[in-house]
Amino acid sequence: MADKHLSSQFDSELRTVSTRVLEMGGMVESQIRTAVYALSQFNPEAADQVIEMEARVNALEVEIDRELSSIIARRQPTAIDLRLLMAISKTTANLERVGDEAEKIARMVKSIAESGTTRSLPASDLRLEADLASALLRKALDAFARLDAATAVAILKEDDAIDREFDGFVRKLITYMMEDPRTISASLDLLFVAKAIERIGDHAKNIAEFIIYVVKGTDVRHKPIENVESVLK
Repeated sequence: MADKHLSSQFDSELRTVSTRVLEMGGMVESQIRTAVYALSQFNPEAADQVIEMEARVNALEVEIDRELSSIIARRQPTAIDLRLLMAISKTTANLERVGDEAEKIARMVKSIAESGTTRSLPASDLRLEADLASALLRKALDAFARLDAATAVAILKEDDAIDREFDGFVRKLITYMMEDPRTISASLDLLFVAKAIERIGDHAKNIAEFIIYVVKGTDVRHKPIENVESVLK
């Protein structure tokens, strides 16, 4: 009976820390939304909100890591429970980096707004890439909440669409800079924005890989998608 009680406590602790991860994910999603709004309007005030939120995201990462260390020390988990705790740690690290990318976007928005060249830049062309990256992160968080390996595999495939949008935008931006060299400085800032959005997609992909690791016990990082799909069979 004591073992059952300890197991119930452990399950409760796992649920609690998983909920904290999803809370962190919600904060990061809010950062992205605000950063994209700041970009669409070249709004420095919205950009400042994103930058201010970064401290809260960082603090939550530290709190979750502390909780994980405590659980591992007290419970000495094995097998799937240990994999889940490892995946939670990796997921929080990736969410913190997503927050960093959102902050980067905000800082670039402020730089572009100060340059006075906002009207001549194709910033609106980044909307699709941003929407794809935001949706992919949302899907990764949903898959994490359900430990849904099938959805995680789908996320790995969908990341390619973000990469294609990024490549297309870079080509368009090069054309803008060639046609009007006065836009080069602001265009480079916008290039960093595009890369930050692309990296958000990469972090969503990383989270998906950790989900597969928890559920299937197989590390699928750096493996072709065909090999990853075979893990689910």
